[in-house]
Amino acid sequence: MAASIADFGSGGGGIVKWCCWVAAALIVIFSLPDGCRAIWLSLPKSGTKCVSEDLHNNVVVLADYTVVADAQSHDYPTISAKVTSPFGNTLHHQENVTHGQFAFTASEAGNYLACFGLDTHHQGKEASVNVDWKTGIAARDWESVAKKEKIEGVELELRKLEGVVEAIHENLLYLKVREAEMRTVSETTNGRVAWFSIMSLGVCIVVSALQLWHLKGFFQKKKLI
Repeated sequence: MAASIADFGSGGGGIVKWCCWVAAALIVIFSLPDGCRAIWLSLPKSGTKCVSEDLHNNVVVLADYTVVADAQSHDYPTISAKVTSPFGNTLHHQENVTHGQFAFTASEAGNYLACFGLDTHHQGKEASVNVDWKTGIAARDWESVAKKEKIEGVELELRKLEGVVEAIHENLLYLKVREAEMRTVSETTNGRVAWFSIMSLGVCIVVSALQLWHLKGFFQKKKLI
């Protein structure tokens, strides 16, 4: 009986460990922020089509893009790809390609723009681009982290959870800063509107006084008063 209990205890420990691993994996899956998305863009026959995302400082971005042509065609048109920062700095620029990848760490808070368009000699054709856009925790290479830190299983999942918590904390701090900026702008705008209202009221009073003075003088000249 003792042996059976010991065996059950060791087996139970394995079951508990397995359950913990599954629970940690599920928590990671459902708690990951929305930083990984696949985008399908139908390119216009001329011009470009763009996607954008609002990022704050120190956010890692990793994206792959691939041209998807008509299933009946084996001639894949080439495209141009350009990624710019909120201040107009070019972070990635490629021409005459059917696929590519770009990665950067956001150094400016604001709207980052990725534009794709058919090359000149392929304009008029129909083509689409599949963009796999990852930001923040989703863009991290967890295989390299596991090899470097020599971790696996539950420990690796806990490391992912730590990364998720850090990302959520950074997002909250970013939202707090943006809220403070918006409050400052709102207070400044309210102050300017109040001064404008006071100035408008003052101008109206002065103009009314001048009109009364002019009318009084006019009626006195006409000997009406």
